[in-house]
Amino acid sequence: MCPWGLPLATANIVSNSVGFDTGTMPDDNVVMKIIDFHTHVFPPDVIANRETYRRRDRWFDLLYANPRARMASAGDLVSSMDEAGVDLSAAFGFGFADLGLCQACNTYVLDAAREHRGRLIPFAVVNPCEQNAASLEARRCLEMGASGIGELMPDGQGFELTDFALLDPLMELARHSDVPILVHVNEQVGHVYSGKGRQGPGQAYLLSMRYPENILVFAHLGGGLPFYELMPEVRSRLANVYYDTAASLYLYDDAVFGYVTSWAPNKVLFGTDYPLVGQGRFLRRLRRAGLDSDVLEGLLGGNALPLLHRPALQDEEGA
Repeated sequence: MCPWGLPLATANIVSNSVGFDTGTMPDDNVVMKIIDFHTHVFPPDVIANRETYRRRDRWFDLLYANPRARMASAGDLVSSMDEAGVDLSAAFGFGFADLGLCQACNTYVLDAAREHRGRLIPFAVVNPCEQNAASLEARRCLEMGASGIGELMPDGQGFELTDFALLDPLMELARHSDVPILVHVNEQVGHVYSGKGRQGPGQAYLLSMRYPENILVFAHLGGGLPFYELMPEVRSRLANVYYDTAASLYLYDDAVFGYVTSWAPNKVLFGTDYPLVGQGRFLRRLRRAGLDSDVLEGLLGGNALPLLHRPALQDEEGA
């Protein structure tokens, strides 16, 4: 059993990419696992009492005022994964402004990851505005097995990506712990929709320049930032930056996957934004996008594996 509690068949694939020693090596014919890097799950109380939580958080109200806006439990996510053929999902709650609500969701996600051994990779959501308290909560979650921090929601949580004094403690913790930070970034052109924020590729680029040693994953194709990697000076400064595809079906023509992976094939991560977008639907669209098999394999899971390395977890395995 590997550090996450993954079955060895799955753990071998992880170990081959990130150095976990499970005592066996994967078969040459093992098929790469599919990893959804961007999914949201909610505790049953939040789902059952949506209206109460809408009154408690402005951004949650914007996104979930429509009763048709779907919310999902961890069990719902695992059922979706089974149906779609997704092996692992990075799972997290919602970027509430109230750190107490973030903490409750984090605890739920960590418990769910233990319950569904080998399927969910927990991330910790905090509000950087709480600074020391946010770092303490992130540390708590990392010590309990979280493999990353995020999704941070700048507009909803009341900070900007250039609030470096605010972000320094959290970035230092993530860098020291060798874990990625997933950040919500929006495109700054096109139609307006509920939840579209003001933090775009320009701010994300400045964030990357401030923290070049941090592993940063910019959600929603980074609001278009990967297109600027065609500029050599920009590309050289984004060495540790990755982009997930969450909700991109609502924003771009499917040709975007071919374009972005043509110059950043190792930096694009399959992410759905489940339950906003169904996992099976997204996979069908990707498989019809005409990508080369090695590029598709990387996008669907191979690119994500090196980001999920947790030295602390390796130590626990040997303890």
